[in-house]
Amino acid sequence: MTKEEYLLLCEKYLSGNASTEDEELLLSHRDDFNIQDFHNHDEIEDQQLIKQRIFDRIESTRNNNIKKMFPKYRWAVAASVFILFATGLFLFKNTGTQTHTVASVPQKVKPILPGGNKAILTLADGSTIDLNAATNGIIARNGKAAITKKQNGQLIYSQNPTANVVDSKTAYNTVSTPRGGQYEVVLPDGTQVWLNAASSLKYPTQFKGIERHVVLNGEAYFEVAKNKNMPFTIEANNVNIKVLGTHFNVMAYNDETIVKTTLLEGSVLLSNSTNNALLVPGQQANVENSGGKFLVNYVNTDDAVSWKNGYFTFRRENMISIMKKVARWYDVDVTYQNDVSRVSFGGTVSRAKNIEELLNKIELTGSVHFKIEGRRVIVKL
Repeated sequence: MTKEEYLLLCEKYLSGNASTEDEELLLSHRDDFNIQDFHNHDEIEDQQLIKQRIFDRIESTRNNNIKKMFPKYRWAVAASVFILFATGLFLFKNTGTQTHTVASVPQKVKPILPGGNKAILTLADGSTIDLNAATNGIIARNGKAAITKKQNGQLIYSQNPTANVVDSKTAYNTVSTPRGGQYEVVLPDGTQVWLNAASSLKYPTQFKGIERHVVLNGEAYFEVAKNKNMPFTIEANNVNIKVLGTHFNVMAYNDETIVKTTLLEGSVLLSNSTNNALLVPGQQANVENSGGKFLVNYVNTDDAVSWKNGYFTFRRENMISIMKKVARWYDVDVTYQNDVSRVSFGGTVSRAKNIEELLNKIELTGSVHFKIEGRRVIVKL
């Protein structure tokens, strides 16, 4: 069993979805991993406090039959779940006020579900197509381009060079995802683009001239088709990104102060009105939306693209930043009753979970609490 499989099994147990076989598997590997196996074990604070909280929860939720079956393993399971929270899924560091009461998120009749494959396609003539409602197959034609919707949340542009169509001018389409939406687009040159929630991509239905230019608002992961004779360029707020063929992620939301570009493969050249930066794989460049100098650092690139792979990844991240991501994916509004700017968390959790499950797990730390009213989440210390 790998470390990742062990952590996912612990998470499954904690969420109440583990079968008897899962519990036996968890117990059989209880001694295989410890805090020293994880890269961030030095960051763990208040280990005994976290352990006691988790054990108290296990004691209160496990039924009598399970207790009778595994009496000598109860602390082993508690320790396993402790490792899950302390080292894998919900590391936290709270430099503000600590509270020792763990409140549970109220159960709702209609749970707030995670987002899915939802987007609107705006054609060059201004007409729109709801991709969630559209049937699979060819849904539109623009000049020599046929636009096909696939079943798995994918939009594909294919060119028919022999089509008897005269393209008098370049036509532009836009794919926009709402809050709670995501979508994949295969552009006319074969470039693959995954759009995160509350994002949009404007692009031509046929690339012409000396470059392939698109405009991004929000967040997207790109796998650019190679074409050394026609560089691929992205305009994201005040940042211009130029590539030949590479894999990278761009986060450029209007409600964020920073544009982040993370390179996984190849090379990209970033520029704005005053500065530029050349990235190599493993690097991330941050720059203010308003311009300024690019700050380049080596990062864990898996963190930047975890959303594309179906996960939230928080690495000692500020609570306000975390809740912005939660709001976009679950399509909720967030209000704060206290100043939570000094609270930060780290960890990984599936984006397929209902919002109540996500918030319940964060609450186990005792550092912050949530209340859900309709589609509004209230955050308080």
